[in-house]
Amino acid sequence: MLDCAIIGGGPAGLTAGLYTTRGGLANVTMFEKGMPGGQITGSSEIENYPGVTGEITGMDLMMPWPEQCQRFGLKHAMVEVMKVDHNDDGSFTIHKGDGTSEDALSVIIATGSTPKRAGFKGEDELFGKGVSTCATCDGFFYKGKEVAVIGGGDTALEEAVYLSNICSKVYIVHRRETFRAAPNTIKRVMDTENIELILNATPEEVYGDKMGVNGIKINTPEGLLDLQVPGVFTFVGMNVNNDVLKKEDGTFICDVNEAGEVIVNLRMRTSVPGLYAAGDIRIDAPKQVVAAAGDGAVAAVNVIPYVDEVKNSREK
Repeated sequence: MLDCAIIGGGPAGLTAGLYTTRGGLANVTMFEKGMPGGQITGSSEIENYPGVTGEITGMDLMMPWPEQCQRFGLKHAMVEVMKVDHNDDGSFTIHKGDGTSEDALSVIIATGSTPKRAGFKGEDELFGKGVSTCATCDGFFYKGKEVAVIGGGDTALEEAVYLSNICSKVYIVHRRETFRAAPNTIKRVMDTENIELILNATPEEVYGDKMGVNGIKINTPEGLLDLQVPGVFTFVGMNVNNDVLKKEDGTFICDVNEAGEVIVNLRMRTSVPGLYAAGDIRIDAPKQVVAAAGDGAVAAVNVIPYVDEVKNSREK
């Protein structure tokens, strides 16, 4: 039986793995179906992680983390976790995508979140064919061309600035008059000549053919605007990845809020003893790498005495 199962391999999961293993737990496995690093690996530039100066991508930032964790004994199981069950004896069963399962004394859920779809017509049909949520991944395809960015938060504006270095022009389409981003990010947008703002506007429909996107229609105060762009990037928020915590009847094994975010206390403890949540999946998550890493550390240092206590009680 595992001392601790960590579900998710982003900043929160990796930091939890580092602290649990370095803190003395001998049998810890991190379950991550892909390469560790998390969603931040798709970010074009990181400028607010403490101690990191100069230009660095999310991929560059996360590159050394897995090696550091594994040096202290963290195991990486490259398999998808389908469900986590809480057993009558207080332990947990990890149900894996390959049909096997594994038991654990404790679990740290760090499955993060995924980008929301904006919900306009044609978005799903043309996703991956001109509609994208990753400027780093797909921006190069539009070198020297015009693109549209949908959204008004930090991510939308940061990625718009990134795209402005590749594309001839970037339109930012935002439903409000003002932005929700940091002042410094807003200033960078305002100072970038080839970024044009389309405010108080919402996307109506993205259209195209078998070759991809041809344009997007925007509802503006002046009427319907047809932007004939081959690329549309949407950054309108995130959905928490909480499916692994769902029971057969659709309820959750621990308490969550209306948005499906896991309710935790300051120690990252959930309503179920031995179950912890860290990173974007928890309530009030700042959705910053440094905060996710902090969550992972907090969860880990609290898991260690919990596991020790469970082991001692079972030996008596």
